[in-house]
Amino acid sequence: MNVLLSLAFVLTWSSGFIGAKLGAGSAGAVTVLMWRFLPLALVLAVVALTLARASWRGLTARDIGRQAAVGALSQSGYLLTVYYAIQLGVSSGTTALIDGTQPLVAGALAGPLLGQFVSRTQWIGLGLGVSGVVIVTAADFAGGGDTAWWAYLVPFLGMLSLVAATFLDRRSARPVRPAVSMTVHCATSAVIFTALAVAAGAATPPAERSFWVAIGWLVTLSTFGGYGLYWLILRRSGVTQVNTLMFLMAPVTALWGALMFGEPFGPQTVLGLAIGLAAVVVVRRGERPRGAAGPAGRVTAESERTAPRARTAR
Repeated sequence: MNVLLSLAFVLTWSSGFIGAKLGAGSAGAVTVLMWRFLPLALVLAVVALTLARASWRGLTARDIGRQAAVGALSQSGYLLTVYYAIQLGVSSGTTALIDGTQPLVAGALAGPLLGQFVSRTQWIGLGLGVSGVVIVTAADFAGGGDTAWWAYLVPFLGMLSLVAATFLDRRSARPVRPAVSMTVHCATSAVIFTALAVAAGAATPPAERSFWVAIGWLVTLSTFGGYGLYWLILRRSGVTQVNTLMFLMAPVTALWGALMFGEPFGPQTVLGLAIGLAAVVVVRRGERPRGAAGPAGRVTAESERTAPRARTAR
């Protein structure tokens, strides 16, 4: 996996937690999410009808419906829980830390669902990553103040939603170009969040400048950057590789939170970052060569799935 691409993904994906914190100071979750996706969906729709019309050729209603379901899970379900947890008082770093358990869940399911079996060395790396998450989460929970204990369970729902979206997308028989998937995902989220905001009477945006700064931050860095790179790396390198990078989100987000919001960043967070980096290195070293047979003689997903889709992602 390209190192610069991975670095850009970690920075832009973690920016979403910071953007959620920025937006939470001036509006509710559904208001921020509605105005994050509604203008973006309109722009992408115009581009799809003019500059990117060729990308839609050959796609069926079933293909579009699958992408709508992926978008509902990976954007609507995932983001709503992240924003809600932060509004409940869970720090941006801790929310990212809880989401950091995603690689373990994805790794456990990759074999039976996709035939992408995880090697022993990769399991060791995944275990290291979870250890880093536990270390930093424990430190942040201890200083969580008046935040209810059940608020820390909310991000787990978002993590499961993103895992479900990842596997739903990878089981698709027909590759979909990034321009198409991004447009469908954002349009789906725009519809869902607009409906929720209108139903809650929260569709009117606040007049504060900070609100629109947060929206610009989220659209530019988080959606085009983090979300776009997630699917690009997923298609090029597979589930285990992209999800291992999630171990780095928590400490990086915690550092951002400390610098921008004064959230705690102590020795345990530093230790968690070091363990997360070690986890990424171990998982990459444990990657089987392309075409190598996994358990039961199955060919690994690097040769069966990643190679064909890498060409469409470029």
